[in-house]
Amino acid sequence: MTLFTNTFSGQTVLVTGHTGFKGAWLTQWLCDMGAHVVGFSLPDDPTVPSLYNLAQLGDLITDVRGDVSDLAQVNAAVQQYRPTTIFHLAAQPIVLTGYEQPHATIQANVMGTVNVLEAIRQCDSVRAAVCVTTDKVYANREWVWGYRESDRLGGRDPYSASKAMAELAIASYRASYFAAASSPQIASVRAGNVIGGGDFAPFRLVPDCMNALIDGRPIPVRNPHSIRPWQHVLEPLSGYLLVATRLLAGDVAAASAWNFGPLEQNGITTRQLAEKLIALWGSGSWTHTHPEEAKEETHRLRLTWEKAASELAWQPVYTWADALGEIVDWCRAYTGAGDMRTTTQQHIAKYVTAAQQKQVAWAQ
Repeated sequence: MTLFTNTFSGQTVLVTGHTGFKGAWLTQWLCDMGAHVVGFSLPDDPTVPSLYNLAQLGDLITDVRGDVSDLAQVNAAVQQYRPTTIFHLAAQPIVLTGYEQPHATIQANVMGTVNVLEAIRQCDSVRAAVCVTTDKVYANREWVWGYRESDRLGGRDPYSASKAMAELAIASYRASYFAAASSPQIASVRAGNVIGGGDFAPFRLVPDCMNALIDGRPIPVRNPHSIRPWQHVLEPLSGYLLVATRLLAGDVAAASAWNFGPLEQNGITTRQLAEKLIALWGSGSWTHTHPEEAKEETHRLRLTWEKAASELAWQPVYTWADALGEIVDWCRAYTGAGDMRTTTQQHIAKYVTAAQQKQVAWAQ
């Protein structure tokens, strides 16, 4: 693929959290573009099964196991492999797990990010870093309009707060150590409700839906009226790659925070999503569950990606229905014992083709 002006071909790229859902999709895409990927993740894979193992990505990359919460381990990996670009995705990504394990969540998400930034300070090979946070970094007021990058950060639950803290750390390091044009350029990227094939994480609606449909069980839906801006995993990843391209090109203005979101402005309820998946799968049902200890979750949360559209010429490619169709197709290949690396590559190629047909700038 000659995408993103062929930026990543032959380049050494470090991906932290490469065994996770988004990390595995990003790793496959980078490999398809000719990058030399070094992955850095915990020894134990985050889910069983995992897209990383199903696609046998370990055969394509340098697989390093370690903990981003350990500065010495992070620094050793960066010093040994001397990447040009770092995509920092390693994190504790589940809101409900954050309630159960607040200390571990803050340790991984805050100090893990600080450790990556510290390692960048000590290595002169790094030219660009994209740090992935979440749409939940904003102080949520249940607004009907989307949050902009300049809106106040916050977070009432441990996970959201940890990601807001990470954003503050990124901004602090950028201003204190990476302000010069000759310095490594650091950006943060914010997206949420990312869905796609290969997500097997607990406490997420789409994996819950697909597991139930595959098993022939009713889909458990905790909050059927909650509104979310669902987006296929390749949408924000295209934004992350585009930001990295601009950073590597020396665009100092790109060293900032960026939102990425879907085409739909109003969002889709969790009930609508479950019912659409049932229709695409061809069978199934859903039921409203009432957990004994329900934790607070936002009813409405949406980002505006006007900045990315204006300054990066970025735009989404898929509708929410397109995204669900891709998930069902991926899961049918999975349940049919298909070659999941080939399947994943085909889904990436299909997305790129759709972007080209829409004349999206990065795909030309």
